[in-house]
This record gives sequence, structure tokens and C-alpha cells, in this order.
Amino acid sequence: MNDKQAKGQAGEQLAREYLQTNGYAILEANWKWGHLEVDIIAMKENTIVFVEVKTRSSDRMAPPEAAVNSQKQNNLFRAANTFVTRRGYNCEVRFDIISIVQSAEGTQLEHIPDAFTPRW
Repeated sequence: MNDKQAKGQAGEQLAREYLQTNGYAILEANWKWGHLEVDIIAMKENTIVFVEVKTRSSDRMAPPEAAVNSQKQNNLFRAANTFVTRRGYNCEVRFDIISIVQSAEGTQLEHIPDAFTPRW
């Protein structure tokens, strides 16, 4: 495992802990369907939340959440549709981003609920 992968895994673990502390039940972590992957799938009340986690060592160039471009969003929509259809869920669906910056100065975590919505 390289440094980037290790940082990403550490960020996802931090995000899962944050969500659980804030009342979310983790349904899946690193859920895959074909080439699609969702970092975290959680449930809170009657809403399934698909969470993309972006971890960086700095936000000097751009904040981590800026990496969730339209292609990534479309992939998440497709994965979410497959997940809820195959599992038979009939509830609200939301797409969140958790942005993490881990630097020498410390760790900053920002949860962005309802960060983007499907455009169909």
C-alpha cells in the first residue's frame, strides 16, 4: 500500500467514526459494483446516505471536495441506483461529501450534507 492509499483509508476510517458518533448507521464501506465504488453507505432516520470521502494533506491548491467532479457524481448516482434497487430500499437518498485535510497542523473534517443531487 502506498502513502496515498494509506491516507485515503485513514480518512475513510475517520469519516466512519464521525458518522457513527453523529447517529448514522454504517451499512457498507467501500461497496463495489463492477468498476463503481462508494466509500460509505450509511442510514440516518429514513434516509440512505451515499458518502464520498476525500482526504488530502493540504488544501492549498483546492479543497478536497473539489475532486468530486461531474463524472464521479454520475458514477455515484449509478452505484446508488444499483444499491437501492438490488436491496429493495424505498426511502430517501442523499449524497454527501466528507472532506478531510490531514496536515502537520492537525486534522480538519468537513461534512457537506446533500452536496449534490442527480440531474435526471
